[in-house]
Amino acid sequence: MNQALRGLPAVHRFLGEPAIAAFEPLVGRECVKRAIAAELDRARLRTTLGFAALRAAVLKRLEVELAATLLGVINATGILLHTNLGRAPLAGEALEEAMRIGTGYSNLEYDLAGGGRGSRYDRVSGVLRELTGAQAALVVNNCAAAVLLILDTFARGREVIVSRNQLIEIGGGFRLPDVLRRSGASLVEVGATNKVYLADFEAALSPRTALLLRTHPSNFSIEGFTHDVPGAQLSELGKRAGVPVVEDLGSGALVDLRPYGLPHERIVAEAVAEGVGLVAFSGDKLLGGPQAGIIVGSQPLVARLKSNPLLRALRVDKLTLAALAATLRLYATPESLRRIPFYAMASLSCEELRLRGARYAARLPAASVVDCAAYVGGGSLAQASFPSVAVALATGQPDALDVALRAGHPPIVARIEHGRVLLDLRTVAECDDEHVIGALVAASV
Repeated sequence: MNQALRGLPAVHRFLGEPAIAAFEPLVGRECVKRAIAAELDRARLRTTLGFAALRAAVLKRLEVELAATLLGVINATGILLHTNLGRAPLAGEALEEAMRIGTGYSNLEYDLAGGGRGSRYDRVSGVLRELTGAQAALVVNNCAAAVLLILDTFARGREVIVSRNQLIEIGGGFRLPDVLRRSGASLVEVGATNKVYLADFEAALSPRTALLLRTHPSNFSIEGFTHDVPGAQLSELGKRAGVPVVEDLGSGALVDLRPYGLPHERIVAEAVAEGVGLVAFSGDKLLGGPQAGIIVGSQPLVARLKSNPLLRALRVDKLTLAALAATLRLYATPESLRRIPFYAMASLSCEELRLRGARYAARLPAASVVDCAAYVGGGSLAQASFPSVAVALATGQPDALDVALRAGHPPIVARIEHGRVLLDLRTVAECDDEHVIGALVAASV
């Protein structure tokens, strides 16, 4: 046997290296051992077998393994509800409630008063009714599931009338016409791309009509020579025709966003007040909670949804319900609302952000503090922006710096504009400032 092969370092020598051992709590000890074994196997085919080279190869392999796991990142993009970064960060109260419920038993499906089986859907329905003015509420695992449940319950084998300008496609190739087909419903398009009138809906009514459907534009807007049918008018038509009106509101706004410097976004209570029979919306967008699909509306319609066997495949677990309930309770006062991270970030003044930016500039010669625009993101308020402040880094290699920041622990995700790396401080928690500055110093900025 080649003497070099007999001299390969033992696995325990690698495990004793602090830089390698640091990966154990992140990817697991077995993963670390597999990475070491893989590099030792590869070393048997090489002539260079030095420990330093093997150590570097193991670390590189572990970096790849780590990047494939679910990691916390620092969001410096200025997009508050970044879909690719997990959308809404949860409030501390939501996490505490999920931990409290998750580490013990609960009355998830137990009726404490009667001593028999209860309903998990009752655990948040009360606060949802209070916040929206609806008669009843139901929670499933996401908004797409909510729409699918509604269509499957009311429209299988029948027709759903939708305005042509609302046949949306959102992230991941999710298309409303596809969902309609999979539910067994037939799509009836009305109106033109830019204009639709109540008369278009009236003319499309037939004995096979099951629903009148409105959908949130989500990630686009139509401007200029346009006309749409208000929810109240569509609801009145639905009542006259005996056809339920459903609105996929998507974004999940429960409060007016104008005090935060944002355009008005239709809130759930408005749709309910206009007589929309069922309103579906997300829990992890503007609501600021965990991923969930929420349906509120009339008692008879929600009761029919609850009787659909499909509901069992779409139901949420106790941790989601616990986190959602805790988030909804924070809507009690304007002060508690700001404990939801989205509203805390949206409330920050540019003056506060400039003061933080000055600390960056004082430590980083290549940094400057600039005004910029932050975005809501997450399929809400398409293209709407509001003022923010960023740390701009002038470097001859912005792409290289961007890569280096994303390779850190935790990774820092920024954006590049006009040849500069921008770190929008509105989405960077103040407690992370020192870490971000340190990462930039290490990158020799």
